[in-house]
Amino acid sequence: MSGSEEMSKALNATTPGFPDIPSTIVRATIVQASTVYNDTPKTIEKAEKFIAEAASDGAQLVVFPEAFIAGYPRGYRFGIGVGVHNEAGRDCFRRYHASAIVVPGPEVDKLAEIARKYKVYLVMGAMEKDGYTLYCTALFFSSEGRFLGKHRKVMPTSLERCIWGFGDGSTIPVYDTPLGKLGAAICWENRMPLYRTSLYGKGIELYCAPTADGSKEWQSSMMHIAIEGGCFVLSACQFCLRKDFPDHADYLFTDWYPEQHQEAIVSQGGSVIISPLGKILAGPNFESEGLITADLDLGDVARAKLYFDVVGHYSRPEIFNLTVNETPKKPVTFVSKSVKAEDDSETQDK
Repeated sequence: MSGSEEMSKALNATTPGFPDIPSTIVRATIVQASTVYNDTPKTIEKAEKFIAEAASDGAQLVVFPEAFIAGYPRGYRFGIGVGVHNEAGRDCFRRYHASAIVVPGPEVDKLAEIARKYKVYLVMGAMEKDGYTLYCTALFFSSEGRFLGKHRKVMPTSLERCIWGFGDGSTIPVYDTPLGKLGAAICWENRMPLYRTSLYGKGIELYCAPTADGSKEWQSSMMHIAIEGGCFVLSACQFCLRKDFPDHADYLFTDWYPEQHQEAIVSQGGSVIISPLGKILAGPNFESEGLITADLDLGDVARAKLYFDVVGHYSRPEIFNLTVNETPKKPVTFVSKSVKAEDDSETQDK
């Protein structure tokens, strides 16, 4: 009997007088690791090794950190200051843009094939390029190797706004999968109450939080969201050493460790999995790259929502109401001449 089956049997031990209800157990794994900076093919190779290891341990869902493909640009300044521009910053952005991927595109096809090969649902943090604008994006894949879609970060934080575009309401998905309802909020989107509410409104059960925030305070946010949303929270953060980044005199690594030697930790991880009841199931890991794995009993969602369903019996829609605009926002819309002519003729007829 597998570990998941044993856990399911134990969880099915019923209270006297109540019938057996089968439990749905999902084995989920977070990959806490660093990007291979300036080398997207090697980053995807590294991802596959971790996915293979997770799958060999029975993982059905694998979640990667924010911007794993192309990398979170921690410490990069791109030569930017108010009223200041320079060639070194422009060249740094050129290299960063070259590492980003087109969605859909060949790298997305490769990731879909990896998901199919190892039979896992996959949530991958990536830098997406749309022309010359970059978006911090979470990509979703099914265990059959289908690219399900993406979520673009709607609000980059501080200097991120100078190098990343803003997602709109058209990419805030929650996918109804055999594992549960799956969606994501990236990094400090998790601090946006209305964004969280939009995910709760779509019934999210597997709440993925790819992030670059490895602070101890982040753990409090993840705990709160799990309890508030009555959902499993899977927070994935990179663990990076100074030597993982390309050399550049303009980098500024001062978040937690001021040391400049090559073994200094500059992104300390903290990946964690938390249940809807507020129980830490795995992690946090602040020490190394590696896998964080837990078995999730989906019955805990109902158990948690007995007392508190934020968009159900604990809501007051006659007082508080959220409207989410999911219309794609495009800067340029082309209308063909033939359509214009038809419109003009119809107007004249009237």
